[in-house]
Amino acid sequence: MTADTRKVRVTVMLKQGVLDPQGEAVRHALGTMGFRGVEGVRQGKLIELDVTSGTTESDVTAMCDKLLANTVIESYRIEM
Repeated sequence: MTADTRKVRVTVMLKQGVLDPQGEAVRHALGTMGFRGVEGVRQGKLIELDVTSGTTESDVTAMCDKLLANTVIESYRIEM
């Protein structure tokens, strides 16, 4: 990363109401390993972008809408 770039983090998660089979598998595995008290797990993805200083939050939103998230079933959060 050069001096004129910065990190942007995009967290993508399934929307509420969308089944999360990976999250359910993790929840089940934790229970079988003896970890009690985990009522639910939602699994998502974290995307780190190295962007130039001129990249705006609007630019990153467009990236999310067009490629990084399936907005039909996923929501996302941007940390500039």
